[in-house]
Amino acid sequence: MTLHSAGHRKGVVCAPHSAAVEDGRAILAEGGNAIEAMVAMAASIAAVYPHMNHVGGDGFWLIRERSGRVRALMGAGRAGANATPRFYRDAGFDQIPSRGPLAALTVPGAVAAWTLALDAAKAAGGKMPLDVLLAPAIKHAREGYTVTRSQAALTKEKYAELETAPGFLKAFLADGKVPEVGATLKQSAFAQTLDHLANAGLDDFYRGDVGREIAADLERIGSPVTRADLARFRATVEAPLSVEVDGHTLYNAPPPTQGLASLIVLALFARLRVAQAESFEHIHGIVEATKRAFRVRDRVVADPDTIAGDIGRYLLPPFLDAEAGKIDARKAARWPAPDARGDTIWMGAADASGLVVSYIQSIYWEFGSGCVLPATGILMQNRGASFSLDPKAVNALAPGRRPFHTLNPALAALKDGRVMAYGTMGGDGQPQTQAAVFTRHVTFRQPLDKALDAPRWLLGRTWGSTHTNLRMESRFDGNLVDRLMAAGHDVAVLDDAYSDTMGHAGAAVLHPDGGLEGGHDPRADGGAAGV
Repeated sequence: MTLHSAGHRKGVVCAPHSAAVEDGRAILAEGGNAIEAMVAMAASIAAVYPHMNHVGGDGFWLIRERSGRVRALMGAGRAGANATPRFYRDAGFDQIPSRGPLAALTVPGAVAAWTLALDAAKAAGGKMPLDVLLAPAIKHAREGYTVTRSQAALTKEKYAELETAPGFLKAFLADGKVPEVGATLKQSAFAQTLDHLANAGLDDFYRGDVGREIAADLERIGSPVTRADLARFRATVEAPLSVEVDGHTLYNAPPPTQGLASLIVLALFARLRVAQAESFEHIHGIVEATKRAFRVRDRVVADPDTIAGDIGRYLLPPFLDAEAGKIDARKAARWPAPDARGDTIWMGAADASGLVVSYIQSIYWEFGSGCVLPATGILMQNRGASFSLDPKAVNALAPGRRPFHTLNPALAALKDGRVMAYGTMGGDGQPQTQAAVFTRHVTFRQPLDKALDAPRWLLGRTWGSTHTNLRMESRFDGNLVDRLMAAGHDVAVLDDAYSDTMGHAGAAVLHPDGGLEGGHDPRADGGAAGV
């Protein structure tokens, strides 16, 4: 059953792990605002859900301020100074390795974005000290956290890929064995790092003692990221992408994220004028809109410094009208075969003052690069593995360049006055699950818990799968599946009624009367709570 929280007057949070939910709720109860609650949750989720995210990864925020202004905080780590195509060619690689030290080639960006978030929290009246916000995460890491079903399963499934990554076995095995569900693991070095940051400040992660230790360990294992790369890194505040859909204003993160694709999917679907939820037209329409959006994404989304022209042109009516006209209402378009996977967490928060937060934090694949730095306990991402060694590629590797991100937090200002933060993890599945949740809840007015619980689908790759067909959970009506197949969709019905393949979605909603509502996915280990 979907874990759901409604009717709160002070604040609400949602996350894919129950400990993070409780930690965020506690900050709200102590007088913290939605941004402060999210910082506490961001640290906490790294301590209890390390297979999905860590502070060695990146993070992106959408913050809706009390005034109604929406800003994007972009914690996208850049490639290290030594991360050149020649570096990899000389090491004998024709593509960037997906695991190990050479996969850990970008600066972790999440903590830098936390810094910007705390600035925004303070500007909104927040007064919670950093040590209070990090205290729950420190406790989880120091005293131990409980291994979830997904961590146990993924440790076993990906063991062969990860066993040679420096530090992985020591950090994530229990007595030398793959941990069982319910086992207790500690991240002692990570606890010490968080404790140090709580006293020294987050800037120390890049330009202080923690940064020095990170750089030394990265050099020791052979990563191309240097101390200077850490020292020069800053997260940025950007204008979000936005599009008008049926009177609603939808927001998402700009490049290098795939937020553009998520907005295009919903804008195209709205133009199809589908009348009934869960119909052939509903599922077929979103799938076909996804194909059109991904063609744009794969052609143009990269480090924004390399993008020519205004990417906002893809969200204007002339382009969207033309693209919608290319969708056949009865027949599936040919599907190429993009390659995107990812292990990520999305979390939401809102408070009665009008702050609404959509946040996503990731290490890319499950356990990222697999490299755990011994001095700090930080698990490094492998986001840079998405770069190409081909200098002519859209996402060509170069020092200082930001890689393409599947991450994209979503937020919408609805025409009825509600403000909704929503999102999910899951590679190519993120735009599709966002579209499923949004259309079910907003377009077709399903209750939030029903919209999150309903069966979902995925076109494309995620979670390391080699499949690129249209996979559907087993709860879909058989007649609908038959119609999709007859229309030319390559459908595979999964055995699972609730599959992790479909991502872990959630939403936090601020109502115009000040009421707050939140919900999270039954496919995850979390929920929603409020005060």
